[in-house]
Amino acid sequence: MENALLIGLSRQTILERQLDVVANNIANVNTSGFKADTSLFEEYLMPGAHEDNFVGSDRRVSYVQDRGTFRDFSQGPTEQTKNPLDLAIAGNGFLVVQTAAGERYTRDGGLQLNNQGQLVTAAGDPVLGGSGPIVLQPTDHDVNVSPDGTVTVVEGSGRTDAQRGKLRLVSFADAQKLLKEGSNLYSAGEGAAQADTKSQLQQGYIEKSNVNAVAEMSRMIEVTRAYTQIATMLQQESDLHKSAIEKLADVPT
Repeated sequence: MENALLIGLSRQTILERQLDVVANNIANVNTSGFKADTSLFEEYLMPGAHEDNFVGSDRRVSYVQDRGTFRDFSQGPTEQTKNPLDLAIAGNGFLVVQTAAGERYTRDGGLQLNNQGQLVTAAGDPVLGGSGPIVLQPTDHDVNVSPDGTVTVVEGSGRTDAQRGKLRLVSFADAQKLLKEGSNLYSAGEGAAQADTKSQLQQGYIEKSNVNAVAEMSRMIEVTRAYTQIATMLQQESDLHKSAIEKLADVPT
């Protein structure tokens, strides 16, 4: 009886964590460049049941545990904004961002200019080129970003194009090793960034979240129902245990 309670509790614990993952996906359904997470589960076998009247494989107690999350790095849909500082990445690449903790990586190409003329993310972190942050002058206009990341502008009132740098695009041999750090940023984790020459930038577009809102809402309902069903089962097991103790107490000595 205790085994049933412990197995049920292990499943409830995992469902609670899965609900956190699903809720985070739903919360970021409108976050540019966001990549959905999926919980991974596996069976965990304890050495054996407490009672001795089980033989062979029947003595093993099967729990469930979450061994991690799988990140879906598939391309999200792109939306045209006609904003020259909005950039969508076609391919597996990431933009490189300078933060207080060092270089970080993002798929969110919704860029803007800060007071120093630097290209920055929505959080204000500079986006890096080959020689550091991309800096525009106050008189620059008609900003153009080529597919390979080269940033050119028209200087002053003239029609002479000037290059302001080239955005760095990097990729990873195993993107699953990337670690989420909030603000739509990733750290390299155990992986190493390498220059990406295959991905291209689309100016005037933004990559939207790849979260399927309908699927995630359905999954949330499934997880909630499963949690409720297990809670009911645990209550029934507890009532059965209580009833057994009460009946044993009535047995005459």
